[in-house]
Amino acid sequence: SPGGIDLMAASELVEAGRALQNAFVTAARTTLVASTHRIYATSEKMVASDGRFDSEKIIAAAPQLSRRSILFDMSRLAQEAGTIINAVLFGAMSGAGVLPLSRSACEAAIRGAGKGAEASLRGFALGHAHAAGELRMAAVVDAQQSSAAAPVERVVQEFPEMLHALLNEAAGRLADYQDAAYAELYLDRVRPLLAVDRETGGAADGYPLTLEAARLLALWMSYEDVIRVADLKTRASRFARLQVESGAQPGQPVVVVDYLKPGAEEIADILPAALAVRLRQWQAGRRARGQPTDFSLRIRTSSITGFLALRLLALFKPWRRKSARFAAEQAAIERWLGAIKRFGLASLDRELVLEIVRCAGLMRGYGDTQRRGRQAFERIFDTLIENQAAASQGLDKLKQALRSRLDAALDTPEAPAPALAPASVGGKPVIWLKAG
Repeated sequence: SPGGIDLMAASELVEAGRALQNAFVTAARTTLVASTHRIYATSEKMVASDGRFDSEKIIAAAPQLSRRSILFDMSRLAQEAGTIINAVLFGAMSGAGVLPLSRSACEAAIRGAGKGAEASLRGFALGHAHAAGELRMAAVVDAQQSSAAAPVERVVQEFPEMLHALLNEAAGRLADYQDAAYAELYLDRVRPLLAVDRETGGAADGYPLTLEAARLLALWMSYEDVIRVADLKTRASRFARLQVESGAQPGQPVVVVDYLKPGAEEIADILPAALAVRLRQWQAGRRARGQPTDFSLRIRTSSITGFLALRLLALFKPWRRKSARFAAEQAAIERWLGAIKRFGLASLDRELVLEIVRCAGLMRGYGDTQRRGRQAFERIFDTLIENQAAASQGLDKLKQALRSRLDAALDTPEAPAPALAPASVGGKPVIWLKAG
């Protein structure tokens, strides 16, 4: 019960946050052992913009609210050891010195489990060493590490140094997503944004407009479609990762089954415009009759037939440029860029331009989320940004109206992060304890 806990263990950072919030961790008594990596909750993913909880708040609060806190990225150590995170967590619990168990007793228990014992012992040893102070590692908030993208010569020559890391990462992502020419197009689009940022005095503040616009543009230009999904699911790196995560021995087969539910809309997205129109008309007719327009697939990707089916779909990447979705996205991007340049260079109102930049956050996700975002984007441009009557009322009123509409569309109130409290409603249970 709260106030009576000596050791609290959490295999994910927000789990530790919930324990702190619910008073299961106390400064007088509790040692907190937790991993700093994140597994994002559904409530975080549902927000159209960035709905992630601020992990730094938990990392800052843990030492203040606990007797002792041991926080590090256990997920990464588990991958290095070829085991699951529980082995590293168990090692950290042992290394914390709170449990009345010797290290040899814990290791004997692991050996007695049999399957995967050696990998578990490696993970246990890493966790124990870190908690006992034998290893010194910086806490990592997010387990997803940035890939070390090779520097792009054009980025170094044409952009300020503070933009290099982001632009190198984005160019590498887009070259992988489509091709090198697509990455060049991205840099062509970022250059005018940098000019707007300089024009509105952004150089003194570290080019915030360019950083945010370039980040959103990279995500937008690498939108998810069934071609991308098929490509990622058939990469050798994915099968290697699953081999490690499953704990399989070298040469031991691992069965991979992917459950997919593509709809007519997703299929229409990768077709040429004329065919896409016909498929969407068919879809509208079925919806009007109350009939389903999607279907479920259960593909055994580790089999020859399942792998080849997805790989064949991934090979359509060169034809993505001729698809209906590609044309629609590029037109919307140019519309967004045109508004940024028009208002940025004409008004010198950086706050207004930043609100226009934020509109790109609507063009994310897939399925119904993506369609609702696109509709909101088009309504905002039609009724505010490209509406003469709205602009004639003054830039301040336009800025306030745009911010209000965007907040409503993105569902991001003043505190956008999801609550740490569990999803259940009602009061907390009463726990009765015997006296004495």
